[in-house]
Amino acid sequence: MTYIQLESFFSNFSFLMLFISLIYYWVQTGLLFKQQQNVISMWLANISLFCLLVLRWVESGHFPLSNLYESLIFLSWSFTVLHIILENLTNQKILGCITSPIALFTNAFASFSLPSEMQQSSPLVPALQSNWLMMHVTVMILSYAALICGSLLSIAYLILTRNIDIEQFSSDNSPTYLNEFQKTNVVFQSEQTINSVVNIVPNINPTKLKLIQNLDNLSYRILGIGFPFLTIGILSGAVWANEAWGSYWSWDPKETWALLTWLVFAIYLHTRLTKGWQGKKPAIIASLGFITVWICFLGVNLLGEGLHSYGWIQS
Repeated sequence: MTYIQLESFFSNFSFLMLFISLIYYWVQTGLLFKQQQNVISMWLANISLFCLLVLRWVESGHFPLSNLYESLIFLSWSFTVLHIILENLTNQKILGCITSPIALFTNAFASFSLPSEMQQSSPLVPALQSNWLMMHVTVMILSYAALICGSLLSIAYLILTRNIDIEQFSSDNSPTYLNEFQKTNVVFQSEQTINSVVNIVPNINPTKLKLIQNLDNLSYRILGIGFPFLTIGILSGAVWANEAWGSYWSWDPKETWALLTWLVFAIYLHTRLTKGWQGKKPAIIASLGFITVWICFLGVNLLGEGLHSYGWIQS
């Protein structure tokens, strides 16, 4: 088999495995959030995407992050890596309902929406012929993966609490809720905690309450992972920009939106760490961050303008 045939096989196989993972997690989660085993299709999708990236690396002779197609495939692979790590650490199966559709979406967009010429390997332009390519772009995309997943969990939290005045039992007057939130283990420690909250809000289902708390906890922890990666990515990009263009910062559209994204999540973490905010307020900030991440990653590049426009869709 040729490189092109192998790439096509791994691309289609990863799409199939992600689709199976999506169906599995959504169906299982709908059945009263019962305990599940780690689904093998997510592992197979991860391995398939990894093989696809390695093939691109061997074929092109450079790290496969030179255009939109390769970046989307790497982002999809990053979602599967984040899912596997966090699911094994936290044992929270709700993650699969978030990571599987977003990984499938990015994979499908790269494989079926982009023109065929963009999906082909090509030599690096002079500005990308640097060791900083692997460092900067890899860290940035890993940060995007974590920030997108964390933001989606916050959006899910807002959807589930849209008809619930969650603030009335997450205030300083309800220390039981706060203490459970601040623990490393995101699973409830006792039925007494659930019952005390249900007594305050009698219309809320205990299972739903447990899910709501887990969503907010997981969102906070995942965003706490993505923010340092974003910071390192911006700093490494500034150093690379100085080598390539003679300036650490040029207010390029990509740089501007990266800074805006950094500020949004810096505000989110500041409100949680120093102000003690929990619940809907920080979730709204994280939801705004979801929009800024996608604009930073795709939006500004679709314009085909700025110093980061090479290898992307041109207007």
